[in-house]
Amino acid sequence: MAAIATATALSLPIPLSRSSKFNSKRSVRGGFRVFAVFGEEGALVDKKSPWYPLFDVEDPRSKIPQCKGKFLDVNQALEVARYDIQYCDWRARQDVLTIMLLHEKVVEVLNPLARDFKSIGTMKKELAELQEELAQAHRQVHISEARVATALDKLAYMETLVNDKLLQDTTRSEASRVDSSPSTSQPSLETVKSKLPRSSLNVSGPVQPYNPCLKNFWYPVVFSADLKDDTMVPIDCFEEPWVIFRGQDGKPGCVQNTCAHRACPLHLGSVNEGRIQCPYHGWEYSTNGKCEKMPSTRLVNVKIRALPCFEHEGMIWIWPGNDPPTATLPSLQPPSGFQIHAEIVMELPVEHGLLLDNLLDLAHAPFTHTSTFAKGWSVPSLVKFLTPASGLQGYWDPYPIDMEFRPPCMVLSTIGISEPGKLEGRSTDQCTTHLHQLHVCLPASRQKTRLLYRMSLDFAPVLKHIPFMQYLWRHFAEKVLNEDLRLVVGQQDRMINGANVWNLPVSYDKLGVRYRMWRDAVDRGVKQLPFSKSV
Repeated sequence: MAAIATATALSLPIPLSRSSKFNSKRSVRGGFRVFAVFGEEGALVDKKSPWYPLFDVEDPRSKIPQCKGKFLDVNQALEVARYDIQYCDWRARQDVLTIMLLHEKVVEVLNPLARDFKSIGTMKKELAELQEELAQAHRQVHISEARVATALDKLAYMETLVNDKLLQDTTRSEASRVDSSPSTSQPSLETVKSKLPRSSLNVSGPVQPYNPCLKNFWYPVVFSADLKDDTMVPIDCFEEPWVIFRGQDGKPGCVQNTCAHRACPLHLGSVNEGRIQCPYHGWEYSTNGKCEKMPSTRLVNVKIRALPCFEHEGMIWIWPGNDPPTATLPSLQPPSGFQIHAEIVMELPVEHGLLLDNLLDLAHAPFTHTSTFAKGWSVPSLVKFLTPASGLQGYWDPYPIDMEFRPPCMVLSTIGISEPGKLEGRSTDQCTTHLHQLHVCLPASRQKTRLLYRMSLDFAPVLKHIPFMQYLWRHFAEKVLNEDLRLVVGQQDRMINGANVWNLPVSYDKLGVRYRMWRDAVDRGVKQLPFSKSV
């Protein structure tokens, strides 16, 4: 693990003052103040009290490594952050204990038996003092809440550095530069954050031409149900026009959508006996690209480019790269127990990487999708994506959603639902009904994506048999996408003009960051791609 120049200014000072109504013991250990609340008889909460286990927690600060003025690697910094969280927990328990003891004191003052021994004036004076003590204790609780929020932010920041490894190369040079600095003063946390190249993801400027390595994958391009024997489906893939059709044997083929004769688009023609016929002069091509007929002239040996093309699990796949295609095609089938209810294709005016960024992010839902599926969602105090250290899949917390990025351009997700538009439970396992989604983001051009969307359910099979249900699903899908598109199109405009759309990733951006790291490795021609077992 590369060393990270991280200051250990994580534990917070505790300015405390207490009334003489309570005895307090203070000591200094390693530069920290240690505070414990005692009753008037000098004892903590009675050990026989049911509350005793709640407050019988050791002050963790004596165990914090003494690293003042040092720079820590990521694991050491995480350890300090963990102690910081433990301190916040201990501090909160002390605050609660203080308030409990004060309330007990109020009860004692208001005890009817005490009226026989104290005047009304004395009781008012004691109540006023206790009221001030309570107000001060409640202020301390709010301070503790702020400390917890700060500690969680620090922990999330450290987690990003560990799990995403954004700084693998740049961190080494940065850390050595900071370590060699002649300054001996301890930098503040904000200073260190500003020195760390956290925004090392640079996705800005016009989209560059696609690296040939990105083409060396199988890409699903058409749903099988959309390709009839006598139809054609024109597509753009990596800024090249292609057309898909079925040969005489029923197997699909993909050929260049340009006639070799006069460059006429072939999809404007027709399919005759398993051959695609150009509408200009009638030249006919088979699924391997060979011209089989040239009416009104002598047949010469002409062939247009054709791509490897196969049908697999209800989808047509092509291999647009120059490398030999792999022997197996990925499986995108929904999990067992699900039935496919809708298959929708859309052409979207955004680069496919930006669309994948959006699909791999769920934290935006309660702000963006307020009129569709996230209507009425509350905004969680913390959104996390939990995933293995070297994986492209995981689950969202607190949402019951599992999600995976499947190279090169697919997103699969399973959502636990109770009724349309509402979520249920804290994980998909706790939900009784589920929605499974497949998004395929085919790179049509540098500013256009061909989206294939498949929706499956593990309930309500009768919906498949309702007339025109397909149109209702499409209407809903378009409504959701339009909520995203207005934002992603705006991102694209600013990115083209130089803005970095990944300027400051945070902890819930984990899956999107990993996709970008994978994509960057592909663009650099790395043989062993990150987060995958095979190339």
